[in-house]
Amino acid sequence: MSREWLYRAAGSLIVLVFLVGLEPAIGQGPPTENKGLTVGSTATIDLGPEIGVQGRTLRLRLLTLAPGGVLALHSHRDRPAVAYIIQGTLTEHREGGWVKEHYAGESWPVGTDVTHWEENTGSEPLVAVAADVPKSGM
Repeated sequence: MSREWLYRAAGSLIVLVFLVGLEPAIGQGPPTENKGLTVGSTATIDLGPEIGVQGRTLRLRLLTLAPGGVLALHSHRDRPAVAYIIQGTLTEHREGGWVKEHYAGESWPVGTDVTHWEENTGSEPLVAVAADVPKSGM
């Protein structure tokens, strides 16, 4: 066997291992269904009569996401939100590959330019409060 043949064989093997390693990730997109999500206490108020913002509701929800649970891909294009984590850790995935972990005691805004999905990769349930301003009737 020549040295050149060995280099080609080794190079082919490296490419094959790389492609086999990528195969599970190719074609997998963000999740399209929620998993392990419980929506607890919900409070709403119609903002039209309250402050003149017709067609909008202020909504506050208690969310629990089991370990391994997922909040499917969704857009906030028409409903800005604010979230606060009471317990656990949430991993947020936004379009373009942006990933951030949020921890208990942390709050953050979610503007109308955000499309994302989230998951609980921790060992304890995630408990969070989310407030948003959806169109009335959502």
